[in-house]
Amino acid sequence: MNVADLRQEPVPLPPGVQTLSFDDQDYPPLLRLIHDPPPLLYVRGDPALLSFPQIAIVGSRKASPAGLRAAGAIAGQLVAAGFAICSGMALGIDAAGHRGALDAGGKSTAVIATGIDRDYPRRHRGLASELERGGCVVSEFAPGTPPLRYNFPRRNRVISGLSLGVVVIEAAFPSGSLITAGTALEQGREVFALPWSMLHPGGRGCLQLLRDGAKLVRDVDDILEELGPLHALQRDMFTPVHSPMTAGNGSGAGALLDMVGFESSSLDELVSASRLPVAQVMAQLSALELEGLVRRCPGGYIRC
Repeated sequence: MNVADLRQEPVPLPPGVQTLSFDDQDYPPLLRLIHDPPPLLYVRGDPALLSFPQIAIVGSRKASPAGLRAAGAIAGQLVAAGFAICSGMALGIDAAGHRGALDAGGKSTAVIATGIDRDYPRRHRGLASELERGGCVVSEFAPGTPPLRYNFPRRNRVISGLSLGVVVIEAAFPSGSLITAGTALEQGREVFALPWSMLHPGGRGCLQLLRDGAKLVRDVDDILEELGPLHALQRDMFTPVHSPMTAGNGSGAGALLDMVGFESSSLDELVSASRLPVAQVMAQLSALELEGLVRRCPGGYIRC
């Protein structure tokens, strides 16, 4: 069934809440590319932030003091580089990432697993209000939805789907953070992890991710180097394909368009041909799709 054909019954919206349907032009372009995007998003705050280049910061609810400091510091450095921070507003690492972004004067997105009118956990009502003013809070669940256990893993695919990459600060093994990392890999996003000691209680999940191929983070430069300069990301996601910035430019979406033929081209083929990071290619494909220049088909993308 086509996602665009799915519909949720209309419900009264709480004050200050906006909606974005899959059909809306302003629906987040990266989220549109995942295989099961939410048909409807409820948003408090600025919905335009959902289309801005974001990096997710996730980790343990029972984080160590060192983990909390690392989350806040990395978030602050990433917003200084021009990214927004995406997380789930949970206790521990999530909250530290949000706080680090806001304290640095940046923007942050909280993806929650309850109705948009419910702040969970309750002790984060103040944080939710700050995020509403300095970013946004978003949910795919109808207003009034309580915190149901099975909705949290489902929420995690939206965190990674909105983001160019996921940074796991601390994580037990197994844990919800590893679910987010796994979802990110399925979506073609980059996954990063901090290299804790094997004796660190919250380090086992990160060590497992690194063994499985996640990018090691010694400092924020490791993240920025992998995802590319901010100006390139902004250009690829927000500049029209035929603008002077992309026309004739070998690194822009216009160049990627030349690589998409009238027979199906897979994402792997386009990444190999363009020599660009997967997330950057996906962002460019989303822009081209919105322009009506390419469309998805079985096995990849085809030129319109």
